[in-house]
Amino acid sequence: MRIVIVGQKWLGKAVLDQCLLRGHEVLHVVSPQGDSLADHATRLSIPVTSARRLEAIHVPRCDLILAAHAHAYITAGARSRSALGCAGYHPSLLPLHRGRDAVRWTIHMREPVAGGSLYWMDDGVDSGPIIYQDWCLVRPDDTAATLWQRDLGPMGVRMFTELLQQCEAGSVPAGREQLSHLATWEPAFNPKPLKSIN
Repeated sequence: MRIVIVGQKWLGKAVLDQCLLRGHEVLHVVSPQGDSLADHATRLSIPVTSARRLEAIHVPRCDLILAAHAHAYITAGARSRSALGCAGYHPSLLPLHRGRDAVRWTIHMREPVAGGSLYWMDDGVDSGPIIYQDWCLVRPDDTAATLWQRDLGPMGVRMFTELLQQCEAGSVPAGREQLSHLATWEPAFNPKPLKSIN
């Protein structure tokens, strides 16, 4: 398959490597300048673009778009360039903890269970049909970093790999609609207390 990857950091690199390992052609990478994914793609002679909002002009025609730790908004025009769709990974059991700091909020709220969701992206934020979900236990001494590194990051790679396997077999999963009435949204995490006006 011909794949475009939108993302950054460790997850983006791991997904890129998994695509290449499975014999797919990565046509393009969209990642912030100076990010480890952008540098990795450049070393592999894969074209790299940096954009906060992806329009159709940023995305070559492809079979699949994979959003791996993506903080860029992928428009309907950009998603339409993909024959099969645009799949994104979110480190929560969607529709819970929509928003960019899901892992930090999971730790902050002292939740005993965390999880990850691979979903087909739509015009909303973390709101598209769920392809796969998995869960893990949160340990009492976990931080957002340890939970991500031990469980949630590798979980994302497994889900992207499973999606590749299904698409390779010609069985593209449709996904199931999220239960929107159960959705929660958390803003960007800011642990600093508000200043007193006294």
